[in-house]
Amino acid sequence: MIRIRRFSPTDLGRVYDIECKSFKDPYHILFLLNLYELYPDTFLVAEMNGIVVGYVISRRVDTRGHILAIAVDPQYRMLGIGRLLMETVIEKLKSYGVLEVWLEVRVSNISAIEFYKKLGFKRSGYAPSYYSDGEDAIILKKYLY
Repeated sequence: MIRIRRFSPTDLGRVYDIECKSFKDPYHILFLLNLYELYPDTFLVAEMNGIVVGYVISRRVDTRGHILAIAVDPQYRMLGIGRLLMETVIEKLKSYGVLEVWLEVRVSNISAIEFYKKLGFKRSGYAPSYYSDGEDAIILKKYLY
């Protein structure tokens, strides 16, 4: 069974491990902690059998929500964990009056783009050289109402 709950600082090591396994340019562990301090209500983890297997970090900007990061441990992918994390954080953002959610994704990350499209996100922009290695990002947006 998958349980979604708020991040706790005791989860930091496991979240950082998943971050490093998932991204070419992972967030620094102290930056992850800083994101928790800034957005404690919308930094969520997925837990299976007491083990953190994924997380999502978002923030609210007036009536807009921004997904800063989402990742699932590679050995737990394709089990619906990412979908459950996204659905849960979007519902949480909706409860705060958010009307639309946006995120950035690498142009080369076709599987992630397809994942977001299945969740109802649509392409709304382009960010050249968005990532530290110079790769461009596609901006995806979902209207909630």
